[in-house]
Amino acid sequence: AEKILSELSQLDMPRVQFQCRFRETELTSEGADAVAFYLSANAGEDLKPLSKVASGGELARIMLAIKSALAHKDSTPLLVFDEIDANVGGEVARAVGFKMQQLGNRHQVISITHFPQVAALASHHYLVQKASAGNRTISCLREVSHEDRIDELVRMLGGGGDHARTLAQALLQPS
Repeated sequence: AEKILSELSQLDMPRVQFQCRFRETELTSEGADAVAFYLSANAGEDLKPLSKVASGGELARIMLAIKSALAHKDSTPLLVFDEIDANVGGEVARAVGFKMQQLGNRHQVISITHFPQVAALASHHYLVQKASAGNRTISCLREVSHEDRIDELVRMLGGGGDHARTLAQALLQPS
């Protein structure tokens, strides 16, 4: 829980409280304990069951914090996050991107994202597009790099123009 709290503070949840509560249960093939996560995301709030109080954005960050806290013990070589950055934005999306970048030091990380702040932090950037082939829809995957990557970040930012291009280039600069 302490490690998860540390990870959550790096994901823009500085006042969060988090507890793991254990209770003995009848022995099954899954063990003899039940574990429940309790959360207080805001100062002054009591700890309550995570499933009852966490927003979508909080759930995404908590999952990422748990994965990050356990990364050194996890032998899973590949982590796939499908929009783990859902319901966050701005600086929080960037923090999520940095956290996944750190996880990439120990695991291969594949992340599906719509956030240019997150995509810009990837070591490799792929674009998934749908296309029609006869009466079927197919998905195509291609890596984007250099100018194509900047163009894709501009598209993700929306609106286009010189300002979006400048921002896309800035997102690719090391922080």
